[in-house]
Amino acid sequence: MLLKDKKADLVIGYERGSSKRRARPVVIRADKDVDRLIFDDTCGPSLVPFARKALRATPLGTRVAVVAKGCDGRALVQQIAEGQFKRDQVVMIGVGCNGVTDHRRGASGEKREASCERCRYPNPPVYDVFVGEPVAAGTGDEFAGVAEFEKLASADRWAWFEHELGKCIRCYACRNACPMCYCEECVVDQTNPLWLGKSAERPDTTLFHLVRALHTAGRCVDCGACERACPLGVRLALLNKRLEREVRERFGYTAGLSMEATPALATYSEEDKQEFML
Repeated sequence: MLLKDKKADLVIGYERGSSKRRARPVVIRADKDVDRLIFDDTCGPSLVPFARKALRATPLGTRVAVVAKGCDGRALVQQIAEGQFKRDQVVMIGVGCNGVTDHRRGASGEKREASCERCRYPNPPVYDVFVGEPVAAGTGDEFAGVAEFEKLASADRWAWFEHELGKCIRCYACRNACPMCYCEECVVDQTNPLWLGKSAERPDTTLFHLVRALHTAGRCVDCGACERACPLGVRLALLNKRLEREVRERFGYTAGLSMEATPALATYSEEDKQEFML
């Protein structure tokens, strides 16, 4: 109806992929093709990068409709808050999400991705139309994994990071899949000056992931796109969740819930904690 009624110029959603257990992003431009759209536990990839690219590539005034589960809805809200596009450019089609299948751990319904297991926002915080029924929000401690990790000795924590980041081959799949990595030129691609080494050696990969984590601090919506895209299974979310907790505790800010609130790291208050200063 959005296309037929001219309320949107195109719809970005999911269609069945090469197998029944895979879904892939699709752009629908004609009302006759909307039957291709699906939404189930195979619909993992974030659609936000596709929406952003569509808005940049189409004429001014184009309205893009996006199928948005909770994490994607939060990413859209966060990008609007950061001035990447205006609210009236996007039509949010809200859907309730019960989690997407982790294909590394099991078949349909057997295992959900780790980000889904701890999800507190299965429905988008903002939407224009909602399809289906909302899903009850989770009530568990989304930072439980961080708390358990912090119980380890310092040497054991560092050994864990060395092991995980040592797998990295610098393919940048995590960055490319992340809905909040939208810079036209990433700092790791700059050569004049060369800020970061480009090798797959551990010092370079460690610095890359630390810089990326800092760049998404207070902006990450815990969609799991980075871990889902990684071909080596590097567990990246632990560092992101630790920074998310830090921002929430220090500034009372949760990414992707308000288009009006100034992002935490884009504002300043004299009441901010400054215990690092002597």
